Parts: sequence; structure tokens; C-alpha cells
Amino acid sequence: MNNEKVITVTDLTKRFGKFTAVDNISFHVNRGEIFGFLGANGAGKTTAMRILCGLSRPTSGGGSVAGFDIIKEAEKIKRRIGYMSQKFSLYEDLTVLENIRLFGGIYGVPDKEIKRRGEELLRRLDFYDERNRRVKSLPLGWKQKLAFSTAIFHRPEIVFLDEPTGGVSPETRRQFWELIYRAAADGITIFVTTHYMDEAEYCNRVSIMVDGRIEALDTPENLRERFSADSMDAVFYLLARRAKRQE
Repeated sequence: MNNEKVITVTDLTKRFGKFTAVDNISFHVNRGEIFGFLGANGAGKTTAMRILCGLSRPTSGGGSVAGFDIIKEAEKIKRRIGYMSQKFSLYEDLTVLENIRLFGGIYGVPDKEIKRRGEELLRRLDFYDERNRRVKSLPLGWKQKLAFSTAIFHRPEIVFLDEPTGGVSPETRRQFWELIYRAAADGITIFVTTHYMDEAEYCNRVSIMVDGRIEALDTPENLRERFSADSMDAVFYLLARRAKRQE
């Protein structure tokens, strides 16, 4: 990780009618960082992430992702990021190999590279013998690993992970974080939301949103010290109690 900023956000606000989902937030993310973007349901984190991914326009404020303006250059941003949601975004009726080829093509990877990288990916995940198996028949943990791997198949600068570990076992979550660490070591910046506060401990820095605003942003160690807490779960609980609006 270095001090080069790959995401910058300045006074970002998003309103839906009279409701302010994201309320004047500012922060930055460094290249190679694992950045945790936390908040209870309804805090505004998913709305903010959608703006950063070029899927929604802010009401006011601005920022950049991978050097591109989030308002004027949203399409360029989409080509340089990866994205994975809790639903994994895989095509259930296609095989493992067909999904890899499909996402490679969507992301503009040349055919020869798709073949080479696909072979490499299947062996790294120990999926080679399962390459012709339909995704809908895979265990949940396998789907999760495959979805993450296809999200970074085109080697993006940044990957956005929206609650990617929901509903899986603690052991599978641990294995998934090993993939995240490997991607970060390869230079990919990780922007992740999660409801599991033990996962917040794995991040380089963490922001916590309450009612559309960032109430705290620092390393897990500094946040625990600041709030005299023995865990990130305790820090989150202290801040979440400040919420006034309903989920």
C-alpha cells in the first residue's frame, strides 16, 4: 500500500426527494489499501458505493475513482473496476468455465488471455475438475470464490465488494479473506462493505457511517483506542446507537 489516492470523495451528497441518503461525506482511499466501508442497514453505504461505481449520480459534491471524475467519466470508471455483491452476480445456468469466459469477454479481455487466465484461475481455485459443472449446483462457498475471481479477472485497479460474505460459514469467510489479501498483494485496491465486525479488523482503515454521515474513519487499532473498546464490534455498537432514522 502507498499514499497514492485511487478514490477521492469531497462533500458527496445524495438525496431522494426529502430524504438524504448520503450527507456531505469526504474521504480518500489509497492504492493497494483494504478499505472497510461500514454502517448499519439504511446508513447510506450502498448508495455511496453505487455512486463510486458510476451507477448513480450524486445530488452534490464530487470525487474521482481510478483518476476519473464520478460525474463526467462514469463509463470510464466502470471499465477499470470490479464489482461483487452478496448475490454474487454469476449466471447459475452456465458452467464454471462458461461464466469465466463470459465475464472475461464482458470486461474486454482478449480471447487468448481469457483461455490462459481461465486455466490458471481454475487450477488456483482447485476448480479444474468442476469446470463443466453448472454454477447452480456449486456449494455457496465455491460460488463466492468464483464470483470474486471473475470480478477481478480483468485485473482492475479497484474492486468493490458489497457484503460479499453474507450467509456463508466462518471458515468460508476466512478463506474468502485469503483471496482478498492475495488480490491486495497483487496491487488491487479493495473497497468492502460488511456486517461482520471481525472482518473490519482485517482492513487497513475503516469508515463507519451513521444516518448518511461518516462518524469515524481510522485504522481498527486507532478506533478501538479512541472509543476505549476491545473490539470493532464494540466500536460499531457505540456509534450505531447514535442513529436516529429507521432502517
